[in-house]
Amino acid sequence: MDVIPGAWRRTAAGAGLLSPEGVVAPTIFAEMSAAAVRTGAINLGQGFPDEDGPAAVLEAARAAIAEGANQYPPGRGTPDLREAISEHQRRFYDLVVDPEQEVLVTAGATEALSATLLALIDGPDDEVVVFEPYYDAYAAAVALAGARLRTVPLRRPDFQPDLEELAAAVTDRTRIILVNDPHNPTGAVFGPEVLTEVVRLAHLHDAVIVTDEVYEHLSFHAPHTPVATLPGAAERTLTISSAGKTFSVTGWKIGWVHGPADLITAVLTVKQFLTYVNGSPFQPAIAAGLRLPDAYFSDAAATLRGKHELLGDALTSAGFEVFAPQGGYFTVADAAPLGGADAAAFCRSLPERAGVAAIPITAFVTRENRERYAGLVRFAACKKVDVLQEAARRLGVLR
Repeated sequence: MDVIPGAWRRTAAGAGLLSPEGVVAPTIFAEMSAAAVRTGAINLGQGFPDEDGPAAVLEAARAAIAEGANQYPPGRGTPDLREAISEHQRRFYDLVVDPEQEVLVTAGATEALSATLLALIDGPDDEVVVFEPYYDAYAAAVALAGARLRTVPLRRPDFQPDLEELAAAVTDRTRIILVNDPHNPTGAVFGPEVLTEVVRLAHLHDAVIVTDEVYEHLSFHAPHTPVATLPGAAERTLTISSAGKTFSVTGWKIGWVHGPADLITAVLTVKQFLTYVNGSPFQPAIAAGLRLPDAYFSDAAATLRGKHELLGDALTSAGFEVFAPQGGYFTVADAAPLGGADAAAFCRSLPERAGVAAIPITAFVTRENRERYAGLVRFAACKKVDVLQEAARRLGVLR
């Protein structure tokens, strides 16, 4: 076949990976990781920790395997994990969530997101509003579902949206307003005025709010505020999170979504024909993790904040303009002062020049808006301190 038809084409195009000739390019993440391996560079591109999670969580997984939790779990997730998610939401946010009807365990937050979009989007006239830059999976999943992506730019230095631009983007065609907070890739934490406006617009245009809160316990300066806690929000909000970032077990792929029972039923209807179920021995382990003492969660945020400060100081010393993150795994810096006005070209040269790999922010934006973010680079701080210290030493050559 000269041209292979199918939804894969619009998915690749939505992710910015399809050339006019129909050739699919590798993601920039794969490209930079390969460059790091080839050159021996420190990989600060992809957001995965290089340290294991808490011993109690790891041991709970081992025990579950030994005790025979190796077959299909229930389709909605194990009862104890759903109960632990419900307990967690009440404990940290005073949210009352029914573990029987309002919680669904998924193969990571990415499956929760994809299943939600596939379930709730009804046709090519539906639109999904996101803040830009955005986690790259959003554009791909929206395209796969057959909807249109509408973006609202985040503006440096604090990467907050203009509320008038947000209001203009949300219309009666908006099916979903997708909010990632704390935000990847910018590290922004959205202010109450932004979240309140999202809820107002969702009511005005009868849209569903979908939140990606995987960095919920990695907010550095103020406790995380789930959108579902705002007045009038819970009735139309699906809250997505996962264990990977909170417990440094990104390979386990245990996520969840909670919200009104009728919306969860819609998502389950699709999700059951994707992975069906996953991670049977990891589900009891994550239930144990969600019940860890408060100190674990506060210490995780404080530790990561310290790593960001170390990385930020190194980047500033090397000549970057640094935008200190308010949460999450990543620090964004402007490479323009170092001649990196084209961040993609800069990142492709960085492993050879300095022995460090990073990702251009242009990988997280629509093609037409790349100029707005042309010099910005994302660095991952979720690494061992000695790795960050070595990266700092290497980046010093850029001075």
